[in-house]
Amino acid sequence: MSIAFLFPGQGAQFVGMCKDIAAEFPAAARVFRKGDEIVGFDLSSICFDGPAEELNTTATSQPAIFLTSAAILEVVRTSGVGEELVADVTGGLSLGEYTALYAGGLIDFEQGLLLVKRRGELMQAASEASRGAMVSVIGVDEGNVRELCREAGAGELLEPSNFNCPGQIVISGSESACDRAVRLASKYGAIKAVKLSVAGAFHTEMMSSAAQALAGALSECKIGEPGDVKVIANVNAEYYRSSDDVVKWLTEQLTSPVLWQRCMERLIADGVEKFYEIGPGRVLTGLMRRINRKIRVVNISSADGLKNVIGS
Repeated sequence: MSIAFLFPGQGAQFVGMCKDIAAEFPAAARVFRKGDEIVGFDLSSICFDGPAEELNTTATSQPAIFLTSAAILEVVRTSGVGEELVADVTGGLSLGEYTALYAGGLIDFEQGLLLVKRRGELMQAASEASRGAMVSVIGVDEGNVRELCREAGAGELLEPSNFNCPGQIVISGSESACDRAVRLASKYGAIKAVKLSVAGAFHTEMMSSAAQALAGALSECKIGEPGDVKVIANVNAEYYRSSDDVVKWLTEQLTSPVLWQRCMERLIADGVEKFYEIGPGRVLTGLMRRINRKIRVVNISSADGLKNVIGS
């Protein structure tokens, strides 16, 4: 049976995430201590105790989610069920793709954490230099979403940025265009359109300055070649074939749409039968219900969830 590990992206964070796991599993606590040393501040206490205003910033939430997912993954790896619970393929939503590459052995823990810290800082800076926003459009297909973007854009940037699941597409662009999209969405059949609490227009050309700087940071990293564990990429739903792909596709990811639905459909078509969401929240578990109701995702985001999986 083929197994996939899935890792969440920005937006999954919440104050208190992994606090119960770190308290109960020494392997997770060690990962948090190591993470604090690498980033140079008490990131674990922000994950465990907040404040929410700090955790929810782009610059902090990205390394916090990576660290949380890595800590849970470490418990799974060292729990004694390793031979039975080993991923054949990994994938992650946006930021989560870095965790997937770490889990797949292409980047090490320190590099991954420092990369997502840098990525968060660059995206925060790019957002502050522009006036961008994102809107989740519910109940509309791709064709109507593109028509909505054309009308609401009114000559300004507005385009699909996340194809999450059937009936849920996120659009990104200028703040004024996003505001118009919220008002116009029902005209195109939307059940609702919700402006997201994010710093800017992620996965569009508004992140081009961040992408250029990130490409430099990635080129300086030691990136391994793909091995036995496949890793699927957000930008094209293809598996990484080389270390060069990592630099290219992660750079493109900042300015290109996230094709999450297509990634999951590819994994199912390729024979993955069991999925585990490893990290804070249940976002990916919920999306899979909309993508394919027959697929069950085992969610590992709490101490109880971990015990159910590892049998302790």
